[in-house]
Amino acid sequence: MRYVEEFRDPKAAKVLLAEIAKVADEIGATPEKPVHIMEICGGHTHAIFRYGLDRLTHPGIEFIHGPGCPVCVLPMARVDECVEIAEQDNVIFTTFGDAMRVPGTKKSLLQAKADGADIRMVYSPLDALELARRHPEKEVVFFGLGFETTTPSTALSIQQAAREGLTNFSVFCNHIAVPPPIRVLLSDPHMVLDGFIGPGHVSMVIGIHPYDFIAEEFGKPIVVAGFEPVDLLQSVLMVLTQIRDGRAEVENQYARVVPEHGNPVSLAAIADVYEPRPSFAWRGLGEIDASGLCIRPKYAAYDAEAKFGIGYGAKRARDVAEPEGTGCALVMTGRIKPTGCALFGTTCTPENPLGALMVSSEGVCAAYYQYGGRRTPDPATEAAE
Repeated sequence: MRYVEEFRDPKAAKVLLAEIAKVADEIGATPEKPVHIMEICGGHTHAIFRYGLDRLTHPGIEFIHGPGCPVCVLPMARVDECVEIAEQDNVIFTTFGDAMRVPGTKKSLLQAKADGADIRMVYSPLDALELARRHPEKEVVFFGLGFETTTPSTALSIQQAAREGLTNFSVFCNHIAVPPPIRVLLSDPHMVLDGFIGPGHVSMVIGIHPYDFIAEEFGKPIVVAGFEPVDLLQSVLMVLTQIRDGRAEVENQYARVVPEHGNPVSLAAIADVYEPRPSFAWRGLGEIDASGLCIRPKYAAYDAEAKFGIGYGAKRARDVAEPEGTGCALVMTGRIKPTGCALFGTTCTPENPLGALMVSSEGVCAAYYQYGGRRTPDPATEAAE
């Protein structure tokens, strides 16, 4: 297949749906005893709802929506520190647009901008580098945020700044890794997971082998998937087939894009610039060991935490309580659907996001709201009540 239309072909989708139904019946999947498949990536979550795959697939398949949105899992304390940096007189604070509305304890970056802080949306850390070149009298800070997908570009920008000797450029590093939270979820005795749809964009960078532990240690199948409906349906079928055959392997459905061992240039840049933090706080999930990255000492001149005396090195609170009533942690761990949260679609909407999962366009609550409408009663929540 060479063109996107082929991955949206209704005839191919119908064939895959029939195969999925056949295998689901063979393994005895029913609405009462469903197969639980977690899609890790927020982009997959949106594709599932955009194309109605949750309604088209066999009723014995239950999609569990993982913590695959880096904006959504950013702790409120880190947002507060962004605002603290941005509100200093000599700072130009730069960020991707989807981080502008993430709420902190007092305000978001968007609100700080409205209050007069010089906060600018950029499309790349290279844009921030250019601002640093044009404004040598200012400290230009880039908000480094994202999974392994965006980490290389920030690393390469730091390397470029070092080559040029730019002294007024730094990165507030909040890059995080996908595998550690998956290990935490699999170790949770309350989680019921039978297989995974692995993230495509992250895997372009890291390859497929960082997920080996999912199959080898926990005995669960994982299939790295593309983002079109045929990609996702084929990946679901591959997961079900592994379950039927009694296998647990890492498979690569997205081989047209994802190399087995990742991108060597990107991995080299990451290894040069970053090292793992001992732990990092995830919004709604708490501290997770070795799940975040920090800038190595040799690039300390470009580390905003060191330059401004904030963050983990300053021994401040790493997280603060979520707004009362939000169910983000329960959603991210698969215990409830977004519609099971009392605030969903009422006081918490994309226009007024209270919970983390409603903030970003990749958040699962934003996906439910966009494609599923307003809040409807959740049978599991009602039963629990």
